[in-house]
Amino acid sequence: MISPVINWYFKQRSEDLRENLDRANLKQEELFVELIERLSNTRYGENYQISEKTTYEDFCAKVPVVVYEDLKPWIDRNMAGEQQLLWPSDIVWYAKSSGTTSNVAKFIPMSFESLEYNHYECSRETLTQYCGFFPETEIFKGKGLLIGGSHRVNELNQNAFYGDLSAVLMNHLPAWVNWKSTPDMEIAMMENWEEKLEKMAQSVYQENVTSMSGVPTWTLVLLNRLLEITGKNNILEIWPNLELFLHGGVSFEPYKDQFRSLIPSNKMNYFETYNASEGFFGLQASPGKSDLLLMTHHGIFYEFYPVSKGADYIIPLSDVVIGVNYAMVITTVGGLWRYIIGDTIIFTDTKPYTFKITGRTKLFINAFGEELVIENAESAIAIASKETAAIVTDYSAGPIYLSDQADAGHEWLIEFSKEPKSLEEFIRVLDTALKQTNEDYQAKRQGDIVMKLPKVISVPKNTFHDWLKSKGKLGGQNKVPRLSNDRKVIEEIKASMG
Repeated sequence: MISPVINWYFKQRSEDLRENLDRANLKQEELFVELIERLSNTRYGENYQISEKTTYEDFCAKVPVVVYEDLKPWIDRNMAGEQQLLWPSDIVWYAKSSGTTSNVAKFIPMSFESLEYNHYECSRETLTQYCGFFPETEIFKGKGLLIGGSHRVNELNQNAFYGDLSAVLMNHLPAWVNWKSTPDMEIAMMENWEEKLEKMAQSVYQENVTSMSGVPTWTLVLLNRLLEITGKNNILEIWPNLELFLHGGVSFEPYKDQFRSLIPSNKMNYFETYNASEGFFGLQASPGKSDLLLMTHHGIFYEFYPVSKGADYIIPLSDVVIGVNYAMVITTVGGLWRYIIGDTIIFTDTKPYTFKITGRTKLFINAFGEELVIENAESAIAIASKETAAIVTDYSAGPIYLSDQADAGHEWLIEFSKEPKSLEEFIRVLDTALKQTNEDYQAKRQGDIVMKLPKVISVPKNTFHDWLKSKGKLGGQNKVPRLSNDRKVIEEIKASMG
């Protein structure tokens, strides 16, 4: 009986969501005033002489743009028990994030406000958006499969706790959400990912699962295990009412065909969200398109700088231009002040603000001036896979530096679940697609003078799984670095192959 009520509730929110998105700049101005008032009551604000009357211009002049390492001393003190440092209310929860570009664990403060007004409220907006697209949805008649991270909640001290984002969020979910989700929390919170995956597969196949949420790579592992256990031909034979996959964390494009093969239904919907430990930033703007709506009214004040110019050229949201590759700088209700999150985006519209993720400030290859970003790589991999009937499970790429033993170029380690008809043809199509999506790459490949044809190595099954395991990074929120501007990751993976 509760399902129609839940459905009605989310449908009623649609008008408010549209109105708030249309008033994005006003919402950002109002939020800035609230954040400054909070900042003025912290030690961090005191350190930079912030008062309730501080203007945006003064804020820019006084408060530095930072990365995690700059805030780490403040966060360490907070975790040790000091309060009112970065945020005026007590913070006792932290989301542990390993990141894709750093081996240093990050502990992101999770205030009550960041949990409730950002993460949870944006999750509600996701369902609001989906119900607006598909008013006849029946997802609330079944259960939602949550494929979260692999860390339980841990105790730092008597007054502080941490886990990965999904563990922290699950620990605070209202009772009705737990009742409508699967697997049981005891399994969902398991720390050993391989054991958890098996227990999850054994426990969920008899449920009426109508929706799933998780990172595409790990979700595929679970779905294939379910087919092995049940002996079924596809997932719809297990869950005939499945209609939605909420995904994020990595580009969905390289995995789209695999999901459609496993879930052969025109009624299956795929919906992208952009959620990180630091905040929930975006959700899919419309069905079938990759553009994301920027969440401008849920506790995050946005600034940006053009990647080509650097962090000395900070602008507010109201000044962004369509088509420019920007790095994102956030100020949040969790106590992150002018924090470079590391992601890069391009705006596709400003009424409302929609964007596409282009990569990370540290996740690229630019060894020879080719400026290859993740968006180029994902697109090219998808094209090469389609044209050669291949299915890519995972990949990572890095530079090959010019030496007596090797020509300059890029080396790609690719794990195929279905090998291409011809690896040589796959390489050719990949190279052509990269040229078409990136003029700098095309220029450096001209005449095979600066860069040679990419080198692609087809690696054995489970290569990336075993490498992640060796680094203690198995689990729903850990990802293989797709691009690296040095050979560290490439050499580590190759060494792990023996």
